[in-house]
Amino acid sequence: MRLLVLNIFLTLLFPVIYGQSGFIDQTICTNQVYNEKIKTVQLYREGWNLSYPLLKLNSPEKLVLHFDLLDDHAETYYYTFIHCDKEWNRSDISERYYINGQTENPIEEYEPSFNTTVGYYHYKVSFPNDRISLSLSGNYIVVVYPVDDPDKPVLTQRFFITEEAAKISSNIHRPMMTQDNNASQQIDFTIDRLGKNIIDPYRNFYAFILQNGRWDNAKKNLKPEFYSNNELKYNSLSDKNIFSGGNEFRYFDIRSIRYQSEYIRSFDFVSPGFNVFLFPSANREFKPYFYNQDFNGKYYIAIQEGRKPDTDADYVSVYFTLPSNQKVSGGNMYVSGALNNWAYNRNNLMTYNDSEKQYECTMLLKQGWYNYEYAFLRDGSADGSASLFEGSHYETENDYLILVYYRNPQDRYDRLLATGMANSVKPPSN
Repeated sequence: MRLLVLNIFLTLLFPVIYGQSGFIDQTICTNQVYNEKIKTVQLYREGWNLSYPLLKLNSPEKLVLHFDLLDDHAETYYYTFIHCDKEWNRSDISERYYINGQTENPIEEYEPSFNTTVGYYHYKVSFPNDRISLSLSGNYIVVVYPVDDPDKPVLTQRFFITEEAAKISSNIHRPMMTQDNNASQQIDFTIDRLGKNIIDPYRNFYAFILQNGRWDNAKKNLKPEFYSNNELKYNSLSDKNIFSGGNEFRYFDIRSIRYQSEYIRSFDFVSPGFNVFLFPSANREFKPYFYNQDFNGKYYIAIQEGRKPDTDADYVSVYFTLPSNQKVSGGNMYVSGALNNWAYNRNNLMTYNDSEKQYECTMLLKQGWYNYEYAFLRDGSADGSASLFEGSHYETENDYLILVYYRNPQDRYDRLLATGMANSVKPPSN
């Protein structure tokens, strides 16, 4: 009976996408789930579940990977690491150059859910650990796969190992050299304390800027405007380091399925599980800016009626509705955020209900607190835009992660030389 219930719930999920032999060699390394039964994949610094998956090289700190297998039976999974270049292609170096210890290791920490309508097994692994560690800086993915089929991974997740061999100072301000200065934010930054062994910084340095952890709208391969006194300055007068400010994220709280929190219209239980109906979302495109505290698109798993969120939190069907007098042409609308790994696929695609004059989407989510926004993805584009229904303001609070890569001409990999965090409403870093 429970398997029947599970199969009904899984119709809400994205279809299985298994790789072919040599999967990693042929694929850009990205955040991806390849098995319809895998849900709620999170990778963050241990003890800080809203952090970015970033560690300093040789640091005693760890990253922790969480995910759920929606099944009544546990599977045996292994994991390994792949070093990638700055563009997230596999680096042209052997594992033995960047992995210390065993290259493939089992995930031994997993346990079944308790008293939930949807049965699942929760998996967890922390690294580096006694079995495996990393010896080079750069971009990495962790690959999780069945013990008997390493060429068919169930998930891949990106993370960073940084040297912090330089210092980044940043300043976020309203841009002056753009027509959209009321809706945009400019990120200027300086890299100093570079050391003496840097070769041709104009050619060999590459800076990336991520807004709230997103890669679809990242600013890539930025080159310095000036180099002097062992400093690289990125103070562009063009739009190279300018982002749409966006708006504060919408949110909902489903830590409890007994009490209605803000923005929840109703919930019920209709076999096989719980349904949560959010109030129809207002169009904020032309509304004035209003600050509310958010997680910048992230989510965290939590529960009020239980002790262990990892295994006591249930999965519920969440119903989103976005009123619109007409269907937007030239692309599709999505429920966007970390709740779907900032991806745009069938799992978070909204369909237009012409009779109700609204967009609709149903997502199967684990209990917790969620941020989200409504994004429009134009046909043929990989960069989603939320301004159509959310508006955009230069005052909006956003996080920016600055990544600085260095490619020594004598090396075969991209070093992650330094990273910097900046926030649009907090004082500039020094």
